[in-house]
Amino acid sequence: MSTIQSNIQSLRQHIPAHVQLVCVSKFNPNEAILEAYENGERIFGESKVQELCGKQESLPKDISWHFIGHLQTNKIKFLVPFVSLIHGVDSFNLLTEINKQAAKAGRRLNCLLQIHIAREETKFGFSPDELLEMLDAGAWKQLQNVQICGLMGMATYTDNRIQIQTEFRGLKTLFDQVKTAYFDSEPSFCELSMGMSDDYRLAIDEGSTLVRVGSSIFGSRMYTGSL
Repeated sequence: MSTIQSNIQSLRQHIPAHVQLVCVSKFNPNEAILEAYENGERIFGESKVQELCGKQESLPKDISWHFIGHLQTNKIKFLVPFVSLIHGVDSFNLLTEINKQAAKAGRRLNCLLQIHIAREETKFGFSPDELLEMLDAGAWKQLQNVQICGLMGMATYTDNRIQIQTEFRGLKTLFDQVKTAYFDSEPSFCELSMGMSDDYRLAIDEGSTLVRVGSSIFGSRMYTGSL
């Protein structure tokens, strides 16, 4: 049994059926992705547009590609034809541009709104107040080519499990609040993307429906050039 196969089998023992596993394949070669694919995985996450587009062209077409990085507006048009879910929509302007490009492509694109829950300035996202302000304003309801499917957040990179748990719990509380107030009649608003290799079990315990796991599957990332 290969390392990737063994890692996936071990990981799957801790992920309930209602939680989707996003295999974070960024900076890993096609061969590693194919190995995970051959072991039943179909959802892969990438954070660089150029790298994702190259992989999408050369790998099996039934892969569901998730974009999990910080997305620049001028790169959206490259993803729109094929991406299944954009995890990190961190501004109304970005949501508007995704809608514009999706309309050109004749698609309705699934998106998650990214919330800044970590005690780190380097991470992106709406503050809870900014999110509620945007939703209250209501202009997002006119964007017919995006589907807001839920929220996403990244906890602080720390060994303090209580802090991580508190941040995840706060995001789940916000998700429930937003669901009730703005999306109560929208069954598609059902995803909460939180949890990575180091903290996915805590995230699942706190209500995550999507976990983004890379190093626990593929090992240390293989950084290649400027991709």
